[in-house]
Amino acid sequence: MAVSPTAVTKQPMQWMEVPGAIPGCPPGLEYLTQLDQLLVQQQVELLEAFTGIETKNKYAVKNSMGQQVYFAYEESDFCSRICCGAHRGFQFHVTDNNGQEVMRLNREFKCCAGGQWCASCCDCCAYEILVEAPVGQVVGIVSQKGSFWKPHYHIMNERREMVFDMWGPCCAWSGACCTCDVDFVAYGSDGHTEVGKVSRQYAGFAKEMFTDATNFSVTFPQDLDVKLKATMLGACLLVDFMYYEDQDKENNHG
Repeated sequence: MAVSPTAVTKQPMQWMEVPGAIPGCPPGLEYLTQLDQLLVQQQVELLEAFTGIETKNKYAVKNSMGQQVYFAYEESDFCSRICCGAHRGFQFHVTDNNGQEVMRLNREFKCCAGGQWCASCCDCCAYEILVEAPVGQVVGIVSQKGSFWKPHYHIMNERREMVFDMWGPCCAWSGACCTCDVDFVAYGSDGHTEVGKVSRQYAGFAKEMFTDATNFSVTFPQDLDVKLKATMLGACLLVDFMYYEDQDKENNHG
């Protein structure tokens, strides 16, 4: 029997069940002990899609079953979004299903940063994002590194010791007519063993062409330290801003 459209109701958002406290685990990161993948989905902003006016980014962070784990929302001022676009400084507040802030991601504005070649010259030309969990306590850092061609990052612990070496592809472009996923692969200390990756996922022609919503997948070993898992989430947002924030504007309004 056919179902009337009026009888179809929108399914409520499903949140991942709250895990119990774990000794030594930063509060709110207990979710990550059970996961080997995060799906990061940028929320569609209609004002931005139709007018091109830059709004604050928001992301739903889900597990592989589609249950929401976290919600991340940007804090930045209007002038920096309009004048600096994807190069603006920002804070991201990451909340759990109780609305409690469990992580904070910070990127400072740097006037001359972003270029792959320039990043090898000095720190003032390299973007980095600091991951705090709980707020005020840095647990990881993602830092852009110099490269002649491929995007290059270091995933570091709170002591700025490199743990993973992450490389992107020669061409990081993605759009409505480019249907492949784009992988930024994290390698272990030997430089060869793949331990995780940040993947920019193709979302379909219509969504790629007419919205500013970017989808990512972040994968890592389930037994990885939760602080490094949180840092991988920070790497995902840094990659999005550096390679896809302005590109999406060009796709939608160019």
